[in-house]
Amino acid sequence: MRKKKRIDPIPHEFPSYEDAADFWDTHDTTDYPGAFRTIKVVSTFRDRHYEIPLAPDLLKALQVQARKKHMTLGHVANDLLRRRLRPAG
Repeated sequence: MRKKKRIDPIPHEFPSYEDAADFWDTHDTTDYPGAFRTIKVVSTFRDRHYEIPLAPDLLKALQVQARKKHMTLGHVANDLLRRRLRPAG
């Protein structure tokens, strides 16, 4: 005969995020089927992010331009690439 697993109740409220993390690190959500409900989520990706290697001198130049224009590095890089790689048409 198999012994039934003891399931701790989910606390109504956790004192901190750390306490909640500790609880869920040691408990399995599949043991609480009535505590959760399925929701429908529709999401779209707005931007894609890529990591590309930059030479240190290029990074420095981008940083200088970004500071001058009060823009992020990404915005400065996008503007430069957009002007340089404007599609033919």
